Amino acid sequence: MITKKLDSFKVIGIAIRTTNENNQAAKDIPALWNTFMSQEIISKIPNKVDESIYAIYTEYESDYTKPYTTILGCKVEHTDVVPEGMVTTTIQHGNYSEFVATGDLYQNVVVHEWQKIWNDTSLDRTYKTDFEIYGPEAKDHSNAKVPIYVGIQ
Repeated sequence: MITKKLDSFKVIGIAIRTTNENNQAAKDIPALWNTFMSQEIISKIPNKVDESIYAIYTEYESDYTKPYTTILGCKVEHTDVVPEGMVTTTIQHGNYSEFVATGDLYQNVVVHEWQKIWNDTSLDRTYKTDFEIYGPEAKDHSNAKVPIYVGIQ
C-alpha cells in the first residue's frame, strides 16, 4: 500500500445505488458492468481523456456495509455535455491509499483485494470516494493489474 495525494478530476458514466448487505452488490455491480459493455457506454462518453474505465464508489451512507453509489465511466476534460442517462462525479483532491489487484479478473482478484481493504482496521477511511482504474494493464484479463484508490484522512 502506497499513500498518494491526488488532484481532483471529473468522470462521466452510468450509476447504480447498491449495498454490500445480503450480497446485493455482487449482483448489481456485474449487471452495471454488463450494461456498460453491452451498450458500449465508453463510446458515448464525450471529452474522454483516455480509454481507461473508472469504477467509482461514492455517496456512502455510512461505511462499506451500508448503501453507496457505484459509477462506471471515464475521466473527462470537462462535463459541459453529459449524455442522457449518464451522471457526472468529481473525484475529490486528497489523500488516497493505493492498492493493486493483480491476476485473473475472472477469478475475482479485485473483490479479493477489496475484502483485504475492508478488513484493514488501520486505514483511516473518509468514505467519500474510492475507485479502481481499468487501464492498459487490465486489458489482459488473465494477468491484469488494477489499481484501487481508497480515500483516507
